[in-house]
Amino acid sequence: MSSWPVQIGARKKQPADLERARLVRRAKLLAWVGVGWHGVEAAIAVGAGLVAGSIALVGFGADTLIEAIAGFVLLRRFAASRASSEEAERRAQKLIALIAAYVGFEAVRSLLARDRPEASWVGIGLSIVTLLTMPPLAIAKGRIGEALGSSATKSEGQQNMLCAYLSAALLAGLGANALFGLWWADPVAALLIAGVAVKEGREAWRGESCCTAPVVVGGDSCDDDCCR
Repeated sequence: MSSWPVQIGARKKQPADLERARLVRRAKLLAWVGVGWHGVEAAIAVGAGLVAGSIALVGFGADTLIEAIAGFVLLRRFAASRASSEEAERRAQKLIALIAAYVGFEAVRSLLARDRPEASWVGIGLSIVTLLTMPPLAIAKGRIGEALGSSATKSEGQQNMLCAYLSAALLAGLGANALFGLWWADPVAALLIAGVAVKEGREAWRGESCCTAPVVVGGDSCDDDCCR
């Protein structure tokens, strides 16, 4: 008879575990959707930027690649591979520093040399698509992160929203150049993107998304204080 309450308790926990598993699967799916789109977005942006001579597009593509890396880091954390994800973060931070330095240098050089990029309608179309698709993805990740108690998932959603803001800045820079011949708008947008990349490197991966222990199915606690 003593085992009867234990069996009842075990049955009561099953619905919560199933719901948690469903949320984890959805969070992983959204992370993979983000990674896949960022890969396509980066390729288009860098390619179009090189063709048009647009440092803003190249910088946007580079920043998008950084977000894809952040998505992989999140997926590693879901797999409970904490040590490898921390190593990936250190490599990503070095990559951010190099990319931000390159974009910033090229933007300043373009301003001083008065380089006039060509109009990039492909880049304008890409920025519009990104502006429309990133906010819903960010909101969905934020809601799931809140339900799971995962600061990492919420942080990645915030990065997706930041991508939408950057796409708006990119659209303004590319549009000003294409429609009004304001060539300097392109490198100015690039400087903004480079600055955001530096901010991402300092804040987004420095503890704010460091804990996903609550995401693991059946897990009830956090190994450190960064979840709260």
